Amino acid sequence: MSDISLQPTAIPIVDFACFGDGTSPEATEIGKQLVKACREIGFAYFCNTGIPQAEVDGMFEWSRRLFSLPIETKLLAPHPPEGWKHRGYSAVGREQASQMVFDPTQLAAIRKQTPDFKESFDIGRNNCPRISNVWLPEEVLPGFRDAASTFYDTCRRFEIEKLLPALSLGLELPGGGEFLGKYHQGAENQLRLLHYPAAPAEIFARGERGRVGAHTDFGTGTILFQDDVGGLEVESPRGSGNFVAASPIPGTVVFNIGDLLMRWSNDTLKSTLHRVCAPPNDGKLGITKERFSIPYFLSADKDLLIDCLPGCWDEDTPKKYEPVTAGAYIDMRLNALY
Repeated sequence: MSDISLQPTAIPIVDFACFGDGTSPEATEIGKQLVKACREIGFAYFCNTGIPQAEVDGMFEWSRRLFSLPIETKLLAPHPPEGWKHRGYSAVGREQASQMVFDPTQLAAIRKQTPDFKESFDIGRNNCPRISNVWLPEEVLPGFRDAASTFYDTCRRFEIEKLLPALSLGLELPGGGEFLGKYHQGAENQLRLLHYPAAPAEIFARGERGRVGAHTDFGTGTILFQDDVGGLEVESPRGSGNFVAASPIPGTVVFNIGDLLMRWSNDTLKSTLHRVCAPPNDGKLGITKERFSIPYFLSADKDLLIDCLPGCWDEDTPKKYEPVTAGAYIDMRLNALY
């Protein structure tokens, strides 16, 4: 059982301690708790995931070392010009979150508004035939490539062994806990290291800079590791325009449903708006603290057709969406970012 002291929050906490191999009544109950949270809010905290805290802490240390490098060094691993090739380094101001906007003229106008004040480094699985990783030269940051690849694999194991089975069980999909895993065999996921630099608090107050505006994620879902600075906020109730803090809780990760899974479930599961706001300044120097976070984005296999999940539609609740391949949908959304 959990030895973490967890206080009540607006976002439910799902404990994976008794999930085991996913075949027990306890595992089914965990799946039901997860799906309930995803129906009502679209977000949950996870504890007892089996992801070693030492490995999480180590990845944050690698992230700090990476982003402390000179800009010209980081640009030795540049993000490709195509938005869908989400690999390598993106400097501050390169990316601007937008919400379901695809018209080039509208996107250009959005990008002239308050820019996202963050830098990032994106990593996928090694030996992916579709998108190759873009690494720094090994001598620039020795050991980083191996550490990032190992952490990617750790997140992948939790995804396949616990998260997707729990969602499948909670949705009562055919085949027990195996259903969603069959659509995620290619491991074309994305591990993102994020750094929100420190800056004078007044530029955030005046609206000259923003961390990340309100948006939803694109794919199946997102696992988020965050430091102790805070800033993540989630719309609750969904559609209300009211945001609540998803404050860091030691020993937990945050999970949220993505747009593709919401569409796939016929809007049964909710992909909820969230944003990153600048925390209060330090009270002395008028500086907003830097923030680090590490999201792991889950994606379904690109060439598989995503149609409404069994049990999520009937005569009274018809299908709302046409079938789409996961790849076509995600690429459309990513291209709107760059």
